[in-house]
Amino acid sequence: MLSIKLLNQYYGDSHILRDLSLEVPQGRLTALMGRNGVGKSSLLKCLMGVVPARSGSIAWSGQALTRLPPWRRVSQGLAYVPQGRDIFARLSVEENLLVGAASRRAPRGIPAHIYQLFPVLESMKHRRGGDLSGGQQQQLAIARALMSQPQLLILDEPTEGIQPNIIQQIGRTLRLLVDEMGLTVLLVEQYYDFCAEHADFYAVMQRGAIVATGKGSDMQARGVQAMLAI
Repeated sequence: MLSIKLLNQYYGDSHILRDLSLEVPQGRLTALMGRNGVGKSSLLKCLMGVVPARSGSIAWSGQALTRLPPWRRVSQGLAYVPQGRDIFARLSVEENLLVGAASRRAPRGIPAHIYQLFPVLESMKHRRGGDLSGGQQQQLAIARALMSQPQLLILDEPTEGIQPNIIQQIGRTLRLLVDEMGLTVLLVEQYYDFCAEHADFYAVMQRGAIVATGKGSDMQARGVQAMLAI
């Protein structure tokens, strides 16, 4: 599992993550929820090493990650889809995907399952990434992350600005990745209904700390939606 213990991180004098501890079960989808500004994206950047943690520890499958650079964390099985997608607009869809495989020691090319998961990308593989719609770009960003053959997929607000039919497709794809391919997924999301439908476990974040955790099936009974308004 992913184990985060007593993590602290600052931006200048602002204390962003406050002794944050969280365990993300292996082979399950965990949704991390909270209002804007509580530190969710900062936590993901710390997990990937994009932003260094001031103190605390991060471990994946027993391997300490806290002091590793981002590329080493990718080699340990982590993949990250940032908020805003960050695809390469001038590269083709196929080229974007191949960039995602740069750390992989395997034959070159796009594995068949990538296009099976995201059929629209195969039909548009020669089109520039910047010419895709927002929903298509989000699918490309997820597919690019999967090209590194990760064990843990970390996503930041994948439904933001996406049309409802693509949101439904992303939800089905994430469940397939977990249920049939055994991936662990950590999902930062503000769309409560999406989390309630797809999450195996949830965590609620307020003011830089985790204040509630539980099973996804218990979210309504535990009043999680009301917590997100605090």
